[in-house]
Amino acid sequence: MGFCNRRYGWAIRLLQAATLCGLLFAGAAGATALLANAREVRPGEQPTDVLAEAAQRPFPSFDPTLLQVLPNSPNGTWVVVRTPPPWTRGERVLSVRHPGMGTISLYDGNTLVASTSLQDFGTALHGHGRVIFSLPESIPASRPLLLKFHGSASPAGAVTLSLDSWPDYLRDDGAWMVFATGSFAVMLTMALMALCFALILRDMTFGWYAAYLLCYALIQGLRSGFVFHPLELQSLAGAADVLGDAATALSVSFAALFMLRFARVDEYVPLLRTPVLSFAVVMPLLMILRATGVGVLVNMAQLLLQPLVLLGALLLLVAGAFAAARGSRHAWFFLVGWTPLLILTALCGAQLQGMLAAAPWLPDAAIGMGAFEAIVLSIGLSDRALTIRHDRDRARQLADSDPLTGLLNRRAWTEAALDVLDQGLARPVAVLFFDLDHFKALNDRHGHAAGDKALVAVAAALRQELRPSDLLGRYGGEEFVALLQGVDKENAMQIATRLCRRVHRLDVHVSTSDMLTVSIGVAMRTPADNVQSLVERADAAMYSAKLSGRNRAVCAGHLGPVLVRRSEAR
Repeated sequence: MGFCNRRYGWAIRLLQAATLCGLLFAGAAGATALLANAREVRPGEQPTDVLAEAAQRPFPSFDPTLLQVLPNSPNGTWVVVRTPPPWTRGERVLSVRHPGMGTISLYDGNTLVASTSLQDFGTALHGHGRVIFSLPESIPASRPLLLKFHGSASPAGAVTLSLDSWPDYLRDDGAWMVFATGSFAVMLTMALMALCFALILRDMTFGWYAAYLLCYALIQGLRSGFVFHPLELQSLAGAADVLGDAATALSVSFAALFMLRFARVDEYVPLLRTPVLSFAVVMPLLMILRATGVGVLVNMAQLLLQPLVLLGALLLLVAGAFAAARGSRHAWFFLVGWTPLLILTALCGAQLQGMLAAAPWLPDAAIGMGAFEAIVLSIGLSDRALTIRHDRDRARQLADSDPLTGLLNRRAWTEAALDVLDQGLARPVAVLFFDLDHFKALNDRHGHAAGDKALVAVAAALRQELRPSDLLGRYGGEEFVALLQGVDKENAMQIATRLCRRVHRLDVHVSTSDMLTVSIGVAMRTPADNVQSLVERADAAMYSAKLSGRNRAVCAGHLGPVLVRRSEAR
């Protein structure tokens, strides 16, 4: 993707998210105005008694369009819902958003209309991201409705109520489904990609990230009811509280392990390594305490969970900020993805305490922010993978290269030559073995620095004369070797002669009257040859060239050197 696409891609995504959010909450503008009153349930009272009491002396009222934290009474909470005039006729849908995992019942007088919950799989209608009740036309809009929020082990959420026509409800529900499905799909897709990279690259950084994303997706899927409807995971019904707490604890643990490796805390903020690692260990221990079933331990685990989650999230934020300030490139990716999510999590926690009632969209925003974080951190992981690959390629290049000349070293050249010979006999292959003439005399007279400059000059000359596809390497000392594909004997000898002339023309003096020259041995591959035998025959031909007067090329036949060509200086 080009720079422009990367630059403006975020703006496009934000615009799409804003559009989805607008569609998601557009239905609220067309909802019927409601009045609501609530009080705790008293033992033994009947729904008609509650409605009669509410008609004579209204309960404490609240705005049903704003988030309302209902009392977590063991007996439950009554909520009376009224529609002020003017009234309309027709079927309607009563929606309860963010109700928690408890059961909600709707009464028409003493008649139970329906009982349902987010994790209910009965015959009643099921909403997506909410609990819904269908109100037939036989229930007049002027009649008060009575809801009972049954007491449960887990506290009720911060609820909002709305009454819509079926078309308005379906439009609102469809928009939420598009938004939630897209967000969860992004999170799960990124988690799956991370798992694949973890297996391919054998890097647990990707594994911890995938585990964290799956835990976060499970948390939001349980809180919103998405795992129950539309996913219909009935096996999770009744275990939402335990699973939610376990996923919350493990998400902090996996996030800590991920951040340690991703932001390289060991290198940039070593003092914070132990505290961060401690949270990665302590959070699963809380779940073990809860699983014991011992009342004191269970209560202690539940009491410590949320404070430790918040403290751990803040610690990760601080560690990431310090690592980024000290030069960790990938810590910036972590901060960009983690900080908004941490803020949203804190705001959602504040809502459960009765604050920020005018922002009922925050729980759904936490789902969308999970997708945003998944994208940001996935980009960061991709950047990390590219960095690792670049470093590995660089290390491989350094391991394969001769440090003086930059050519392939002996080991790397041999491996590359083996690959060529493994391709079969379809194309002729020639090996040229070079040895600089009187190189020891050059070192003795002018010093090793001059000898090194000569080797660099010869390597550059050979590289310029040969094709990019030809394998050229330094075999050791003043010896070079080249493998040429698709070259017959005559062409190989012409190339070797040309290389002799090129080296002779270099401005490198062995003595006041002698220029540097090279002797070259040429060996053509036969069916019986391997790399070692080819090099040995070319080496033997090179010695024949030296015995024949140097500054020339000799081609080795099957039984030994047979052809000599002297290079004349021009």
